[in-house]
Amino acid sequence: MQTIIIGLLMVGFGFLLVIKTEWFLQFCGSIAWAEKWLGSEGGTRLFFKLLGFLFCFLGFLTMTGLLKLMVLKIIGPLFGGFR
Repeated sequence: MQTIIIGLLMVGFGFLLVIKTEWFLQFCGSIAWAEKWLGSEGGTRLFFKLLGFLFCFLGFLTMTGLLKLMVLKIIGPLFGGFR
């Protein structure tokens, strides 16, 4: 139950980042490296949208319990004994 609530909060925050990108831009200001590497005059907006999609994706993985499984499959072999 707890993972479902956390996942829903993550999806909600990601949805807000995608929908209200302009508000977040005015609140936080522009990000210099995002403007440089993701495009001029739109890099920060693109960054906020990509971050929102990432939050939504990770939220859905959290709700279904796949995030824990995925992290264990990727990072588990590096530490040997975790199963």
